[in-house]
Amino acid sequence: MPYYEFTCRDCNETFQEKRPFARAGDPAACPICASANTRKQLGAVALHTGSQTASIPVPMSNGGACCGGGSCGCHH
Repeated sequence: MPYYEFTCRDCNETFQEKRPFARAGDPAACPICASANTRKQLGAVALHTGSQTASIPVPMSNGGACCGGGSCGCHH
């Protein structure tokens, strides 16, 4: 299961949360101040497998398309 990085807009804390791909866009509560005013960072998803970590680049969205440029084959 991947880890996603979030930043709290209230206390400026950056934190990771482990969640399934299907919940990647769900809100996350800050573990420091409990604020729900957070945003998911764009860039990479961290996958932890045993003692190793791998980062997978996440394509930037192009205004609502599912893959950010057609690289998944959906041609959006």
